Amino acid sequence: MEAQKILSRFCPKTPSLLLPSHKKLHTLPYVGPKNLGILRLGCSYTEGKKKRVFCVRRTVEEEEAKEVKVGATVPVRRKKLAVFVSGGGSNFKSIHEASLKGSLHGDVLVLVTNKPDCGGAEYARNNGIPVVVFPKVKDGSDGLSPSELVDTLRSFQLDFILLAGFLKLIPVELIRAYEKSILNIHPSLLPAFGGKGYYGMKVHKAVIASGARYSGPTIHFVDEHYDTGCILAQCAIPVLANDTAEELASRVLKEEHRLYVEVVEALCEERIVWREDGVPLIRSKDNPNEFC
Repeated sequence: MEAQKILSRFCPKTPSLLLPSHKKLHTLPYVGPKNLGILRLGCSYTEGKKKRVFCVRRTVEEEEAKEVKVGATVPVRRKKLAVFVSGGGSNFKSIHEASLKGSLHGDVLVLVTNKPDCGGAEYARNNGIPVVVFPKVKDGSDGLSPSELVDTLRSFQLDFILLAGFLKLIPVELIRAYEKSILNIHPSLLPAFGGKGYYGMKVHKAVIASGARYSGPTIHFVDEHYDTGCILAQCAIPVLANDTAEELASRVLKEEHRLYVEVVEALCEERIVWREDGVPLIRSKDNPNEFC
């Protein structure tokens, strides 16, 4: 009761205010007495050139109860995925298998490839997944243009696009259509040994030749250039003194399969958050206050 009397001096009773849905809400700093268990007092929104301020009385207990209710009653929708490959598609297979087992809360609806006869495309057809060819094949009628690719993928109502060994540069039309929704996996610790021409065994040979002591896969968001998007996850593995490129590639690929599935699981569970400086982070599944 005493706390309510003190609070009333700072936030007198006023008629309920319905905040217009299109207004941007700003939380104002707490300016009242301390130790009352009040999470926030003042809020404001801008209407034209005028700023309107109103009071909100919310206790810490009320806010915590609200968060628990939201988490318990709002299920996460299964996400719709597309995968791009150019070769055997081993990462694609790992992701698809995790989806079938139920550990990954998403479904691969379509495969895109620049090589319609590659192992990844064959696997997709054998599992009833449609295969789309991009870009247009030289001297052939198959293949889509960038705008046709965007229209085709939109028809699947996709949430995310996953590049898994796709060797073509992603067209800017697709990047703009799926901003912050396209991931790629690269077999080195970016930004080292990335960019145009660094793919497959070429990466591992360059790592060994440089004398680098560590390598490993990197998962990053895709921008308009090769391997320059924001890094989301990495896994470092040692480069052994007598490693061959093939031996290093085998160990890195094993970690790729594990890491990519874990990251896509987080993506489908909506555990990716963006720091104020534009760096993406993965929220821990066990502890929402920790980041991987």
